[in-house]
Amino acid sequence: MSSLLRSIKETTGQTGVAISAITVIELAHGVWRADTPERAEKRRIYLQEVYAAIKVEAFTKEMGELAARIDAEGKKAGSVIPFADLQIGVTALELRHAIATRNVRHFAMIPGLQITPL
Repeated sequence: MSSLLRSIKETTGQTGVAISAITVIELAHGVWRADTPERAEKRRIYLQEVYAAIKVEAFTKEMGELAARIDAEGKKAGSVIPFADLQIGVTALELRHAIATRNVRHFAMIPGLQITPL
């Protein structure tokens, strides 16, 4: 198990951990940005560990509708949540999950989202 997964489980006390399908984009992006073939391979192996250990939750139409409403309301109030963070947060919110993150600032802008800082 990676140190990140171990940290999440230790911090939250949860054994049931999931990631948003949007998080897959963020994680896989690192593979494609690797500056050497060796680093890309190491990152691919890490991703396979993550995918084997953690359920990936789909992003649904209902989540899209909620994200649109939260984004519009936030922009009217003068705050902007980065799009990927909004999608990840809405996934957690719709599934009634807390989110464990190092990026509390962006996720705190999503009303009703439970956040566990890492």
